[in-house]
Amino acid sequence: MKIPEKKTCLYDVVIIGGGVCGCSLLYALSRYNVRAVLVEKENDLAAGASRANSGIIHAGYDPEPGTLMAKYNAAGNPLMYEICAALDVPHKKTGSLVLAFDQAGRQTIEKLYAQGVQNGVPDMKILEYGELHAREPRLNKDARCALFAGTAGVVSPWEFAIAQAEAAVQGGAEVLLDTEVRGVTARDGGGFSVAAGAGSIEARFVVNAAGLNAGAVSGMIEPAFFTIRPKRGQYFLMDASQAFLTDTVLFQCPNENGKGTLVAPTAHGNLIAGPDSERVSGDDRANTAGGLAFVREAALRTIPALDFAYSIRNFSGVRADSDHPDFIIGESEHAPGFFNIAGIKSPGLTSSPAIARDMVVMLEKAGLLLAPNPRFVSKRKVIRFKQLPREARQKLLSENPRYGAIVCRCETVTEGEILEAFKRPLPPRSLDAVKRRCGAGMGRCQGGFCGPRVLALISRELGVPPREVPLDRKGMYLITGETKTSKGART
Repeated sequence: MKIPEKKTCLYDVVIIGGGVCGCSLLYALSRYNVRAVLVEKENDLAAGASRANSGIIHAGYDPEPGTLMAKYNAAGNPLMYEICAALDVPHKKTGSLVLAFDQAGRQTIEKLYAQGVQNGVPDMKILEYGELHAREPRLNKDARCALFAGTAGVVSPWEFAIAQAEAAVQGGAEVLLDTEVRGVTARDGGGFSVAAGAGSIEARFVVNAAGLNAGAVSGMIEPAFFTIRPKRGQYFLMDASQAFLTDTVLFQCPNENGKGTLVAPTAHGNLIAGPDSERVSGDDRANTAGGLAFVREAALRTIPALDFAYSIRNFSGVRADSDHPDFIIGESEHAPGFFNIAGIKSPGLTSSPAIARDMVVMLEKAGLLLAPNPRFVSKRKVIRFKQLPREARQKLLSENPRYGAIVCRCETVTEGEILEAFKRPLPPRSLDAVKRRCGAGMGRCQGGFCGPRVLALISRELGVPPREVPLDRKGMYLITGETKTSKGART
């Protein structure tokens, strides 16, 4: 949907920000007969921190007891598995280990264990040297003991966000992409007017889940009481051939900069190492030699056999840390009906479904009526050709031969899967948007071979010239013009 210029639309709830918290809230609201709309300034959802993070489902022992982070992490952990199973989002319950290399480390994991007990985290124990190395034989032999948490896991964070938004749209919710919020004003008699894109949206309630821009959005309607202080984390993504090194999320002891550098499997069968932690200005995702060297050294301390010759990509994510030690969640004291979901750092991904459900309760207390939605989408299934048994593949090919055309050889993604993404409620508009929906370009060559074919499919399906198809965000174009062959023919 596009907002008509200089016109208004009336909604019950406007959600500002299409990251995992915004998408989770949209999905939670879609259980009810509520007119909700999510606005996102980028051309796709999960375009910020929600796509560039470790993808960990945290068990919940790390947050300080009594904090919002502790509350929502513990509640969000089982919800993550529940929603992933229902909406067919790639995930694995792997368990996690926090490694101690000295006596100070042991004291840290004993403290984490005690915090986990207070936070209600199940299936935890401290593994001593022999049990630890029998479980993880490729660990650094200097690791003395570790805290094991059985409920930890990994998830595809962008697919988790997009799946919820797609299901919500199927259930009647709306999503506006390429729609930047320019202002929020309170209306006489209640409600808000949100200046967005070229028009405005009228709504009873506004929820600010704008990530790095949450402070600016909050400042549009209430006196500033928090500041977003972005932190960048850099990663190595390893080829799937390195996945044999561990199938468990491996942390080092946390410090003042966060949970420390980890080595972990991904939901797609790779291995990831990172992050570092550095304050930056704005959405600075640049990789640096110093930061990557730090991550490499730290990761090798965990698994000395990790071979960085098999790194297939480096990337950075910027998380919306704030000057508050905890999440900032709740209704404004100065603008009733305006709510913040801000300062969402780790464990924000794991916490997001629990935050969403609690926000629905807050909205109800503020006057939002919650009648059940008969169109609510509780389940969905995604075709992943390479995961199908032989008989199912043959049946699918007989129905649609496009599933027999392999576009992405590294990940065995077919043309049929890519075309199916365009039939879903929020079709892709860029190469990376296709990657986030069906995995084309995620393998060893990182789109080097399949990229031109994917670009051609996007151009055809959207009816736009190839030069207007971006790699990711607007302006990130791959084609700048036409060339000529030696015979003068255009190509």
